[in-house]
Amino acid sequence: MNPTLRHITFDCTGEPYELARFWSDFLGHPISDADKPGDDEVLIELPAGTPGLLFIRTGDPKQTKNRLHFDLAPTGRTRSEEVDRALSLGAHIETDRTLPNGRGWVVMTDPEGNEFCIERGERG
Repeated sequence: MNPTLRHITFDCTGEPYELARFWSDFLGHPISDADKPGDDEVLIELPAGTPGLLFIRTGDPKQTKNRLHFDLAPTGRTRSEEVDRALSLGAHIETDRTLPNGRGWVVMTDPEGNEFCIERGERG
């Protein structure tokens, strides 16, 4: 029998709860009721059949570009609106790779410097 993908894990040098709150607010999924500020491990619960997002305190700072990241497509918003929303929650723009024809993406970082991309959404 094959393994089940249970969690996607983020190492945190800061507060796992704070980074989880950024992703919870951005993605619109709740932090587990069992977790609270100060915990060394914090889980965002995603719909059944989808791996949860687990944030774990570590002493190892991020030193290079992520080898794995999220590519996110807005639903009900334009890419520009989604970028602005991410910025308002504490993200930063790393590189704007939007092409003149509207294709492409914006490379962003979360408050701990983990990269993610916002692609063109259903509204542009």
